Amino acid sequence: MPENQHQEPFEERLSAALHETGGGFDADRSALVAGGRARGRRALTRRRAGVLGGVAGVALVGVGGAMFLPQGNSDGSDVSAAATGAASRPSASAAASAPAPVSGDTLLDRLKELLPEGEFSREEARGTADEPGPYASLVHDDGRGAAAITVGFDRVEPGGAQVRQLTRCPDETFVPYDDCSSTRLSDGSLLRLLKGYEYPDKRVDTKYWSADLVTAEGQHVSVGEWNAPAQKGAPVSRAEPPLSAEQLEEVVTAEVWRRVVDAIPETPEPAGGAPTADLPPAASGEDVGRTLAGLLPEGLDVVRKGDPEGDFAYVVVDDGRGESLVQVNVQHGMGDIAGELYTDGETLPDGTRVAVRQGNGDDRVAGVLMWTADTLRPGEDGFRVVISAFNNGAAHAEPSRATPALTVDQLREMALSPEWDELR
Repeated sequence: MPENQHQEPFEERLSAALHETGGGFDADRSALVAGGRARGRRALTRRRAGVLGGVAGVALVGVGGAMFLPQGNSDGSDVSAAATGAASRPSASAAASAPAPVSGDTLLDRLKELLPEGEFSREEARGTADEPGPYASLVHDDGRGAAAITVGFDRVEPGGAQVRQLTRCPDETFVPYDDCSSTRLSDGSLLRLLKGYEYPDKRVDTKYWSADLVTAEGQHVSVGEWNAPAQKGAPVSRAEPPLSAEQLEEVVTAEVWRRVVDAIPETPEPAGGAPTADLPPAASGEDVGRTLAGLLPEGLDVVRKGDPEGDFAYVVVDDGRGESLVQVNVQHGMGDIAGELYTDGETLPDGTRVAVRQGNGDDRVAGVLMWTADTLRPGEDGFRVVISAFNNGAAHAEPSRATPALTVDQLREMALSPEWDELR
């Protein structure tokens, strides 16, 4: 059974997600390196955001995410929040009164009790006292085909951004799915039910259905299922995963799982905490999106906009010759890696660094192009604006035109616009 996570904050998983989704998304490698070192800021090419249904997520980014498996790397994800310590932890007093540890065998027993009758195999689990965190996985066969099923646990900050990523439906520009619902339950918990795919380009018929529950107290439970006996590398064994949406909801909302989350021990904070750079606050998604739309050349119809999120925004435009995705990232604190980003670029008289790149947008989808203008303003804030355009209208779509709707000169002009300085 997979030992991987499907749901992480976008900033922590983009590079691994793009790699694990098959190496198909030919992202700007220097941009990915930069994003990883931007002191928590998003990486540049957040094309496959929303990490969903086995994707990355890259939400993430598009946003959303999918399953929460317990460790390692996955198609569309990196290390779990439990493993990285990304999730919020209770106070010492709360930890002192935490329930007794729950063993991996107990998790498997509880999971099997909640599933329909059938045969079980390939059982794996970790308890609440085990690193990097508790989970259970098995293969269930109800007589109509073997299917992998997993359950994972973590804590998140109530009301925080991670809760929104876990419980809202992803952006279909980045993540294809058949059905998704996000509701608030009577006890205040948020529940997302998602019917998606292990691979965003659907290159195989593996479906991935998931249920994510986040309680008002920040308890996170995630259940995932596939229509194959393994997340990857196994032939499809049935038309659909075995549990219906109603059954997924019943499993993920079982009261026993909340006690499991409560039993996860506190992760001590490092003494003194990690040093933080004195950087300006991230630009708002609303401002980034508004600026991007205002800089578009005439003759382009905006057919779709993304929901504002952090320092990333996108629009899909059409000049009458097909849809074209245009995205932008606005980052601070990038000056220390200018040498890595702009080795082959130019330096303008005012000190602004510029690099223009043209290449493949996705190796798995023939003919997808990605054109990018990458700029870094002079100054201690390391202010970077990166704009990319594609010759398709969605991350997983076939090309809708021969080339992106914007030329590299237009992208360069947009990225160098003084209007971005209002967001510094």
